[in-house]
Amino acid sequence: MNNKQLLLLSASRASNTPYLSHALPLIEPLLDSSIQRIVFIPYAGVTITHKDYSHMVQKALAPLGIEIHNIDDYDKPDQAIFDADAVFVGGGNTFRLLERLYALQLIEPLKIRVNEGMPYVGWSAGSNIAGPTICTTNDMPIIEPPSLKSLGFTPFQLNPHYTEWKPDDHNGETRLQRLTEYLALSPTERILAMPEGNALKITGDTAQILGEPTSYWITVGGIKTEINSNQAFKLAPSA
Repeated sequence: MNNKQLLLLSASRASNTPYLSHALPLIEPLLDSSIQRIVFIPYAGVTITHKDYSHMVQKALAPLGIEIHNIDDYDKPDQAIFDADAVFVGGGNTFRLLERLYALQLIEPLKIRVNEGMPYVGWSAGSNIAGPTICTTNDMPIIEPPSLKSLGFTPFQLNPHYTEWKPDDHNGETRLQRLTEYLALSPTERILAMPEGNALKITGDTAQILGEPTSYWITVGGIKTEINSNQAFKLAPSA
């Protein structure tokens, strides 16, 4: 039986709202009275200390009456995952995040606990790693993880922060063009393009897009298909 409970936010903000404020009503339903120990993984943070990052998240989520525990405060990070009631994974650089998860041997503990039903909340890079690989991240590879394979909680690739905005004097590739390049070499894949402000909620084998604006499926040739918000759809089995 699939017991996964995930909330994958495209970003930590929606437009100019305060940090994580738009996510509070989305996170709250995941946190019943049994959720006491929430472990925060700050590894995607590169230009902020893990301690400061954890404090920032704690302050943002204070209205929910919860306490965030920095995984750095545990002697054994893998045991922290097994003991957690929920795990939150912050944004930043996806390559750095995945490199740390491999280095600290946290990939398998996360897979085990999330598949058992432990709630997982991620934003930006923390959402990106929920897909099969991080090949559709927007980030620069500032460090090399042992593999680009990630947690595989979704059977499709993810692209948080999706935008089609392009400055008039910019001659580089658009986001859609870059994702189309990926699909040209991986034609059996599809990508969930997640604009700022929305999220993907997964409960068991069912998923739905929360919030606005519209999300898209992107498939070979850069074909885009709109996804209706708040309309449930089934997750295809992972390969």
